[in-house]
This record gives sequence, C-alpha cells and structure tokens, in this order.
Amino acid sequence: MCATCGCDSNEKINFHEHGNHTDHEHTHSDHIHTHEKTVVEVEQDILYQNNLLAARNRGFLEAKDIFAINLVSSPGSGKTTLLEKTLIGLKDKIEFAVIEGDQQTNLDADRIHATGTKVVQINTGKGCHLDAHMVLHALKGMQLKEHSVLFIENVGNLVCPAMFDLGENERVVIMSVTEGEDKPLKYPEMFHTSTVCIINKIDLLPYVPFNIEKAKEYARRVNHKLHIIELSCLTGVGMQEWYNWLHVKTAVPETA
Repeated sequence: MCATCGCDSNEKINFHEHGNHTDHEHTHSDHIHTHEKTVVEVEQDILYQNNLLAARNRGFLEAKDIFAINLVSSPGSGKTTLLEKTLIGLKDKIEFAVIEGDQQTNLDADRIHATGTKVVQINTGKGCHLDAHMVLHALKGMQLKEHSVLFIENVGNLVCPAMFDLGENERVVIMSVTEGEDKPLKYPEMFHTSTVCIINKIDLLPYVPFNIEKAKEYARRVNHKLHIIELSCLTGVGMQEWYNWLHVKTAVPETA
C-alpha cells in the first residue's frame, strides 16, 4: 500500500504494528507522534526512491533528445481525446510515442494505437497514479526514436499524481468546463506543479454554469506562471495555440 495516498501498488511496505497487548493501556494521543513520524518517514522514503528513478528516466530521455509531457487531469476531462487530436494533427511534423496509464483495460491505448502511434499501456490495478518505476519499465521496451515527443497520460486523478515526478520535462493539467471553475483551489498542488493548464470543452460554455474568467483567476492564484490555453477538441477552436506551444517547447525537428 502506498503510504502517500493509500493506493495499492507493487511496492511492499512493512509497518511496525502493535501486538496483542492485553495489559498495555494507552490513549490514541499517547502514540500519535510515533504514528505520524512513521508515516512521514515512509512517505519520504517512497518519494525519495521515486525521485531517484525519475532522475534516471530524465537522463535516459535527455540522452535521446526525447521531450516528455505528463498529462494529468480528473477522469472525463478529455485527456485522451486531446491526445488523439494532437497525434493526428501533428503526425506529419513530430514523431510521437505514448505511455497510457489506467487502472484497468486497454481502451485508451487502443484509441491511441488507431492513430498509428507507438503506445504502451500501464494498468495500475487499484493504484491511483503512475510512478517513475512504472515508467522506467515501459521505457525499456519501447525503443523510442531520438528527437521525438513522449506523452505520458497519467491515471485520472488530481491528487496523487501531483506528488510523483515521472522524469517528464513538462506537466500539463487539463480541466473541462463541466467540472466547475474552482478545481484549481480544491486541488492546488496539481496546478502548482504544472506549467500549462488546458481548459477543455469550451464549446459547452453556453450550456454549463462555468465562469472561465474565474477559473483562470483561481489557476493563476495558485500558480501565477501557469500558461493557460482555452480549447475545444470537438470543434478545434484553440487547438492551434496548443500546437504552437508544443512546437516552441519541444523544439523537435520536423520530420520530412
């Protein structure tokens, strides 16, 4: 069980537990500092180990001049649709590969495969996020081309993925207008650790009570450097701004 978020993972962590002490009388407050110290130590160890592997991933990707983007959001924001549109729209200009993260199924990986893009699926089971170890294993079998762009579509979750560096160059958080404009305030760590915020499904603005100016204000309150892009994957409005950002940030030579 992951001590940082409580999700199941392949990592096995042993906690020191109380035995059956029949004559050991105590209140919860007697041991609260010990328990907190144990949890903090385990969490720090997990994140330390993850960061070591993230640095390894980053070094591997940098050596091949591969630009990695970690896509994060809550479920249903349109991550996979944005990815599909991007892969199709820029397939003649940029070499792409994708790592798909989901708890179960290969459904999203099948959608990406249909675009002609190399894709690897990671199923986390009960785990609520990808970590650097999972990505490392995926990278080993992908045979990525140099001077390419790697998208990592994380598990739909605005909490736990914020804590885990995967070795990416950029983290892009996606929110949709159907989710409410207060998402950045409710999940500040994700918006604070991201460099780009995409507000998706703006074609639905006439039909939902979403204040897009408030959403941008809240996002910048959490992270004043956040680059915000408004778009609709359905209509294509705003997609060119996203493509332009990709071209500038990745600086990947266009394929012939």
